[in-house]
Amino acid sequence: MQARMKHPAMVVPGAMQALMALNESSIKAGLPKQIIDMVHLRASQINGCSLCVAMHANDLKKGGETDERLYTVAAWREAPWFSGPERAALALTESVTRLSDRTDAVPDDVWREATRHYDERALSALLLAISTINMWNRLNAATHQVAGSIKA
Repeated sequence: MQARMKHPAMVVPGAMQALMALNESSIKAGLPKQIIDMVHLRASQINGCSLCVAMHANDLKKGGETDERLYTVAAWREAPWFSGPERAALALTESVTRLSDRTDAVPDDVWREATRHYDERALSALLLAISTINMWNRLNAATHQVAGSIKA
């Protein structure tokens, strides 16, 4: 497998630095890195971005994540290993990632559950993390970036 082109963020001057700064903003806002990585993994699974699935699963594993939780992120609703805040973040991730799948892109119940677990700053950081990974996924999928080509 070979990429169609060099990564767009490496071609356009300043793009990589801007995207990395946006990624860092969620961490600086106090959102736990484990939640960010889990959100990144779930959105990447939905979007079929193999580069990001591999990278974020690896990040979670390096951060001490258990195999049971890693293997069941895609089926988190049926797995007993996820906390309330994690479930809220994963549900919001799925809604924001699949905007066109329903008439109410982010249903009120999903939003309410997220606000039960995250204050405005953390929720803002979570939304930025979800939106940022969706952008990365789209860039990577469009250009066929290869899983394993970026080492964490």
